[in-house]
Amino acid sequence: MNKLQGALAAVAATVLLGLAPMAAAEETIFVSVKGPGAGNPFWAAVERGAMEKGAELGVNVVVLGPTTESDVAVQIAQIEDQLAKGISAMVLAPSDPNALAPFVDEALADGVPVVFIDTKGSNAGVTYIGTDNLVGAGLAAEHICANVDAGSDVAILQGVLTQSTGKQRADGSSAGLAACGLNIVAEQTGEWDRAKGLAVMENIITGNPNLKAVFASNDNMGLGAIEALKNAEMLDQVFVVGFDANPDAAESVLAGEMSATVAQNPYNMGAIGVESVMTLIGGGELPPIIDTGTVLVTMENAEDFK
Repeated sequence: MNKLQGALAAVAATVLLGLAPMAAAEETIFVSVKGPGAGNPFWAAVERGAMEKGAELGVNVVVLGPTTESDVAVQIAQIEDQLAKGISAMVLAPSDPNALAPFVDEALADGVPVVFIDTKGSNAGVTYIGTDNLVGAGLAAEHICANVDAGSDVAILQGVLTQSTGKQRADGSSAGLAACGLNIVAEQTGEWDRAKGLAVMENIITGNPNLKAVFASNDNMGLGAIEALKNAEMLDQVFVVGFDANPDAAESVLAGEMSATVAQNPYNMGAIGVESVMTLIGGGELPPIIDTGTVLVTMENAEDFK
């Protein structure tokens, strides 16, 4: 566990302290994520946090996600299957909050507690556990503004804008970059995917040879952008900032390729998600939002996130 994880675990413990006692064992908690842990270090960390917290609490945890990032139909099918199997509670990172809302309502009507992680859902009264993405994207924009001359051309690689995570990171970065006088020449989606981030970056640099900075809404797209910039022999002139602080991004920062990334805490999203639904099972209450925090990762602290 890195320093951010340790600090936030203490905060989470304070938030949940004094709530109703945890329910007994034999509970099955379903953690539904947007993508495969094997293909994305972020979801792998969510899964690890959930499984380790489940082991600590003595409950069964099942983690499932689509093999393709944000495949809504597959996520819905997995949720329906797990509800039919009689799960005790659900920790949900919704790929499309509006599309999944009826299934959240179904779970709640059946007495199955639900919390959202990573992306806030549209169902009223359900606790959200995750990052303040507007603040995190603003932090990235501030770092770019401090290192790139006003008036320079910059680009934004967006995530999936139907998700609150994607929308807030797009809005926060756009507002922050514009506020310091940078010229945003492109805002295009790479759909959270490394290969798509590479392809989109190739298109952007073809039309913008004077590009000076890129904000990528997640590290996967940022690493794809770095590949494109390397191929074009432009990496030495473009400042790249990502989001998530995945271990491979931390390595890239230490190698002097990615300039910085914004750390959120996927491990705690999984762990606090499981702990929180157990609190609900035990009859306790939760605050509307549990913020798992953000921090800027640069060469100075990237070692902590490897």
